[in-house]
Amino acid sequence: MESSARSEQAERSFYRRLLELGAQREIEPLLDEALALIVDVTGATVAYIELYDEDTDQRFWRGHRLEANDIEQIRASISHGIIASAIAGGRTVETPSAFADERFADLGSVQRHSIGAVLCAPIGSPPLGVIYLQDRTRPGSFGDRDREHAELFARQLATVADRLLAQRPRRRLTDHTSEVRTRFPCADLIGRTRALARVLQAASLVAPLDVDVLITGPSGTGKTALARAIANSGARAGKAFVAVNCAAIPEGLIESELFGAEKGAHSTATRKLIGKVAAAEGGTLFLDEIGELSASAQAKLLQLLQAREYHPLGSPSVMHADIRVISATNANLRASVSKGKFREDLYYRVHVLPLEMPGLSERRDDIPELVEHFCAAACKRHALGTLTVSRRAAAACREAAWPGHVRQLEHAIEAGVIRAHGDKSTVLEAHHVFPEVEKADAPLSFHESTRMHQKRLIIEALDRHDWNVADAARDLDLARSYVYNLIHEFKLERSGSN
Repeated sequence: MESSARSEQAERSFYRRLLELGAQREIEPLLDEALALIVDVTGATVAYIELYDEDTDQRFWRGHRLEANDIEQIRASISHGIIASAIAGGRTVETPSAFADERFADLGSVQRHSIGAVLCAPIGSPPLGVIYLQDRTRPGSFGDRDREHAELFARQLATVADRLLAQRPRRRLTDHTSEVRTRFPCADLIGRTRALARVLQAASLVAPLDVDVLITGPSGTGKTALARAIANSGARAGKAFVAVNCAAIPEGLIESELFGAEKGAHSTATRKLIGKVAAAEGGTLFLDEIGELSASAQAKLLQLLQAREYHPLGSPSVMHADIRVISATNANLRASVSKGKFREDLYYRVHVLPLEMPGLSERRDDIPELVEHFCAAACKRHALGTLTVSRRAAAACREAAWPGHVRQLEHAIEAGVIRAHGDKSTVLEAHHVFPEVEKADAPLSFHESTRMHQKRLIIEALDRHDWNVADAARDLDLARSYVYNLIHEFKLERSGSN
């Protein structure tokens, strides 16, 4: 009876202290009180709480019985290992012995620190943070009651923290591109990150010079928009801008498409054909996917770049070209040279002033602004009513993987706009952009958001390590078997594979 009375009293004390968390008016005192409460009620030897404010990009954390190295290790685990499992699954992770648990036994951090009993719960939905408890001052591992306390604690803490975080001044991202835009107008290149600023700065230096330029970078990153901005900022601004997608023209027609052809020069030349080089006279010729040119077309392009001269097919006359040439490719031209697929002399000719467009993984903070832009543009293009982008939709887009970069994001937002209007909604929500997310009364769930985050982490790690799964797993501090399971679950395939 006495033991039951003590247990009941402890339970009442827990609920009272849990409710008292709501009286806090600042994040830091809230975390101090919260940490003391969860340690007291669960008997954890080690405890860590972290909250993340997406709008200010700030993290708030408190640790119990942790040295600086311990805190660094646990904070690294927010993206990797045990804590990542709790966040990715949107549910509590519990184990009596992490180093004996097959889910975590292969993790380097678990083995290095001989981590035993762990109880780890996500805070809030959508994600606000995490509570991590390790080992106990009492006999045994964490029990069902500890789990119930931790989950109730996480829900209450999320409610209070969400209110306090909402009261904080909103972040205004530094526009790293503002200075360069004053001398290099490029309205079609949306964003303000350092990665974008670097390429705009380099482009602003070459734009006024009448020199040829090579733009590299993955497909869909905005190479054409950058080429137009360069053309519009030089001495040939206002003159012709002729774009040619070298990959979209049949190999047998590429030369006549570029250089023109006399009547009868080939089977389809039923009349004299004016080539793109002649059409760009006085202006700029943009050769997209230059790495796809045939060997004979490469030879003629080399002559054009060196002497600004060319021969239309079937013509004995030499034509002179007053043009600027901007080329672009998503291929590794140096590798193509090594394989004999691209002329080395042409490579050095076009590679004088290379500019590299960054992918969206390097411009993640630009994504919400891009979403707003593409949403407004799609509404205008289709004569649809204006939509507001929800914060949760913007956050979901920011966390998603976009292997097709800006072009893929633009198409996804356009499709989302159409779905939103089909729902007679005035707001673009996450389920409009990601139709695989089931529509519900609640906003994008913690599980949905964090699964998108997890998928992005896996894709970016695989890309960093050229799809070496072992190296990617080591980078993420995850078991290799777990990474293989995620690749299968997310149906991931290496770009370009069939």
